[in-house]
Amino acid sequence: MPGPSWRYGDLILVAGSGHPQLAEEIADCLGIPLLPREIIVFPNENIFVRLLASVRGQDVFVIQSTASPVNYNMMELFILLDTIKRANAGRITAVIPYLAYARSDKKDQPRVPITARLVADFIAVAGADRWVTIDLHASQIQGFFSIPGDELTAFHLLSDYLLEKNFSPEEAVVVAADLGFAKKARNYAAKLNLPIAFIEKRRTGTQTEALTVIGEVAGRKVILVDDEVDTAGSVSGAVRVLKEQGAAEIYLCFTHAVLSGPAVDRLRALPIREIICTNTIPIPPHKRLPNMTVLSVGPMLAEVIRRIHEGRSVGQLFNE
Repeated sequence: MPGPSWRYGDLILVAGSGHPQLAEEIADCLGIPLLPREIIVFPNENIFVRLLASVRGQDVFVIQSTASPVNYNMMELFILLDTIKRANAGRITAVIPYLAYARSDKKDQPRVPITARLVADFIAVAGADRWVTIDLHASQIQGFFSIPGDELTAFHLLSDYLLEKNFSPEEAVVVAADLGFAKKARNYAAKLNLPIAFIEKRRTGTQTEALTVIGEVAGRKVILVDDEVDTAGSVSGAVRVLKEQGAAEIYLCFTHAVLSGPAVDRLRALPIREIICTNTIPIPPHKRLPNMTVLSVGPMLAEVIRRIHEGRSVGQLFNE
């Protein structure tokens, strides 16, 4: 039976300006309108937020992706959360499809920050009681939060799409873009009933170099999987090595389409049959390539929001 959601009042959706299209889709799936609000940026770059309806005692979900412009979208999220907290909401959940700074999750060299922890603290201090996000760079980031939350995954959405292609174990192979993604790549291989291979690469500062392939890819269709594509430097190196090893076709599959700097030009130049990603980050028309398939996380986020509001299991949605 559903839990006592009544104690938090009605379900209210508030959207930041980070991804308005996704927020509208979530609202349409739930059949409720977005709460009207004003967001003003003054000439001195200060952000001002005002809610145009009451949220007192209500169950409020703030939808904000923190892609480019990252620091503006982060600050807007914090101010939205503070505004809603001071408006006496019953409960506040930050729904962040893409969480920026998630790659800064450890001290891997002297005298550097752990910014992912700092961002987690900011979200709680600003007023969130819960958080929801999709495919963190490292799952241990969940432990940085002092408030409860849910890390969702686009794995089911992406793998279900790939299942429709009916790849056979004799013709295709799943390839992890690096050894750090090996465990999640195994999940793809298991669901698709395909063998697995790995790209070995070395990172120097912010630069990566694909070195070799561990596994058999010659003459096969390759499904190259990763969590995000930023500048596409690593992807370019991986595709080059895969082609050198005799890969027949390459499908690139990932969750977060960051696509910064030279990414689009690099992807356009690569011999990739299909690029499969999600809309956790808004992808403007000039970044959408002819071979790109964008799957929407809107219905999944809408159902998760509904379940959280009703006090029902989120894990059951994914048979967990």
